[in-house]
Amino acid sequence: MRKLSVVLALILVCGIAEASKKYPVTASSAVPAAKGEVSVDKDKNGNMQVNLRVEHLANPQNLTPTASVYIVWLQDKEERPENKGQMKMDKNLQGSFETVTSSKSFDLFVTGEKDPATKTPTGQEVLRTVVQ
Repeated sequence: MRKLSVVLALILVCGIAEASKKYPVTASSAVPAAKGEVSVDKDKNGNMQVNLRVEHLANPQNLTPTASVYIVWLQDKEERPENKGQMKMDKNLQGSFETVTSSKSFDLFVTGEKDPATKTPTGQEVLRTVVQ
């Protein structure tokens, strides 16, 4: 009975590990020290739960041109980018962002913007990855 419990626990752990996919983000030359990762999991409704974590990201006011916020964009192939919201930054220059999408394959990128409600990316792109 104990061996069966151990085997079932291992199967459960392996299943959870396979469910999450991780994608490194590429930093632009504007923020060369930045590094981060996007993790993607399916939720109970079949949507994709997207989690972005970034370290060493410059303050948006230090960009050229200056910006006031970092905006996370998702873009399906052949579609317009969609503003998914503002990335939260802490005093240690670490950023985090979470969203849900029905898309299974998309580009995720981050720009420095003056207006958090912008409908089109106009600021400098600082991070990018492709989720497939």
